Amino acid sequence: MAPGTIRPMTEADWPQVWEFFDETVQAGESYAYPLDLTSGQARELWTMRPPGQTVVLEESGTVLGSATMGPNRPGRGSHVGTGSFMVAPLARGRGVGRALGEYVVEWHREAGFHAIQFNAVVETNTAAVRLWQSLGFEVVGTVPEAFDSRAHGRVGLHVMFLRL
Repeated sequence: MAPGTIRPMTEADWPQVWEFFDETVQAGESYAYPLDLTSGQARELWTMRPPGQTVVLEESGTVLGSATMGPNRPGRGSHVGTGSFMVAPLARGRGVGRALGEYVVEWHREAGFHAIQFNAVVETNTAAVRLWQSLGFEVVGTVPEAFDSRAHGRVGLHVMFLRL
């Protein structure tokens, strides 16, 4: 079991989330967000509004990771959920991503979603791909060369799917 508690993100959590959000985006290996985002712009992108939710996993006042969840599309696509995840570098390998992933799956189940679709999992992010597959997600397609990885050049983006 991962350390800490998963709870809704508050405004007071954002400075800690921003720190690893920016570091993750700047690393250029898992998110296609612009590199020049301000903290306010990033918060706007990351924070889900109802019926979605943004949570953090925190331990003793330190935010170790964050996840977003909610409908993948509005209207006639709203029965399928989606999510995004970031783990602080100091917490990687401690089960934080798994705990957040399990939370997001259960949240969607309890909210009555039919399935979860991840739209853009970078194929070279093998830790994430393995984690999602271990939670029952399958790769249903890969868009070739859709992500410009800092380390690997143009690589594919997986669409991953879990029927609930």
